[in-house]
Amino acid sequence: MNKIQLFLSLTILTIHPLVMAQDTEIQPYNVVKKLDNIEIRFYPSATLVETSGGNNFGKLFQYISGNNDSSEKIAMTAPVYMNEDKSEMAFVMPVEVHQKGAPTPMGDNVSLRVTEPRYVAAIRYSGYTNATKEASHKKELLETLEANGIDVLGTVEFLGYDSPYKFYNRRNEVMVAVGFSQ
Repeated sequence: MNKIQLFLSLTILTIHPLVMAQDTEIQPYNVVKKLDNIEIRFYPSATLVETSGGNNFGKLFQYISGNNDSSEKIAMTAPVYMNEDKSEMAFVMPVEVHQKGAPTPMGDNVSLRVTEPRYVAAIRYSGYTNATKEASHKKELLETLEANGIDVLGTVEFLGYDSPYKFYNRRNEVMVAVGFSQ
């Protein structure tokens, strides 16, 4: 093996976990129904740390890095919730942190919110997201719900599951709370 082949092999082995792996905890849910490309899901209660007004990711990352009243470091989870214009963002707390109670944020304009159990409709798509993809999937989601007589109960949220350094098998979603009973 020549030096170039060795270098490429070592580079691929080093980078592979960064671009292919998903080792973060995913917010739990159960799929209760499928409609075309859409999943109707049940989400149990969860704790979110949220912020708005600029540098949102940075403020939330500081919170999970210990900028809270117990200086506790908290594992990153997925998804990251964003509103349509990206002015609001929220991280989901790990289930263990939700169950014991999340520490109080110390940063400006950072707060905790415990969600009620809820039903949502979600549509998943891959690749890097952008406004065109988001608008297209939002339209498909809302049109499918309307065609199936399912009431939309909230505003549309955009979810990202992956680090910006993950290049393959990326996961994004458009989601909205719905009125649904089994």
